[in-house]
Amino acid sequence: MAWYREWFGEEYLELYSYRDAEEAERHVAFVVDRLHSPKSGAVLDLACGAGRHTEALRKQGYRALGIDLSLILLAQAPHLPRVSGDMCCLPFAPRTFEWVLNFFTSFGYFETEWQNFQVLAEMERVLIEEGEFLIDFLNLDRVLDTLEPREERVRETEGGTHRAVIERWWDPTARRVNKRIRVETQGESPRTFLESVRGYRREEVVMGLNWAGLEVTDFYGNFNGDPFERDSERLILVGRKAR
Repeated sequence: MAWYREWFGEEYLELYSYRDAEEAERHVAFVVDRLHSPKSGAVLDLACGAGRHTEALRKQGYRALGIDLSLILLAQAPHLPRVSGDMCCLPFAPRTFEWVLNFFTSFGYFETEWQNFQVLAEMERVLIEEGEFLIDFLNLDRVLDTLEPREERVRETEGGTHRAVIERWWDPTARRVNKRIRVETQGESPRTFLESVRGYRREEVVMGLNWAGLEVTDFYGNFNGDPFERDSERLILVGRKAR
C-alpha cells in the first residue's frame, strides 16, 4: 500500500500537533497580501488535512473548500466544507476556483513524475482564467544541508507517554526525502510508518508548472515574505494560470 494511504491518521496528527490554527492564520494572511482574487471567488485548499487552513480562510470571508484523501483527517472538523478525493483526479468541473492553495509540502508524494505533474495539471484545470495558486514546498538544498538522521520526541498525554523515533535519509537514485516514524504509545504495540516526498529543486517545479499551463510570478523563502535563497526555510511559489 502507498505510504500516504497509511500515514495520515491519528499518529500523524500527534506528531505534527504543533502545526496549529495560529500558524494557519499567518499563512492565510500571507496569501491574502499577495493574491488578488475577490472574496466572492471560490478557494480550494488542496490536501487540506485536518482543515486548519480551510477554517482560517473561511474566517476571512472566503468561500473555501478543502479536499484530502484521508477520511481520518477530514473527520477532525466535520463542520467545514470538505470532500475526499485524489489530487491526481480532482472531482471538480473545469474553471471552478479562483485560488488553489497547497500548504505544508503536500506535493511530490507520488512515485512517478507523471503523477506528480498531473497534480499541477489538475490545479490548472480547476482554476478560472488567470486564477491564482500557491505551493508551499520544502527547500531541497536546505533539507539536505540540515538533514537530521535520527530524532526522538517524547510527549506526555492523558493516555500516557507518547514516543516517536524518526529516521531520515535521502535516496539519491529515486531523489526522495524519506522519513521512517516509529510510534510507541504506552499500553499499545509499536507502529511504524513511512513518509516519502520527491525532492524537487525550484527550476524543476517551475518546469512542471509551465508544462501544466501555470506561470510563477513570485518566489518566497518563508511566510514572512523574504526572497527565496539557497538556505531558505521553504520554497513558496505563487503564480497564476497562464493566459
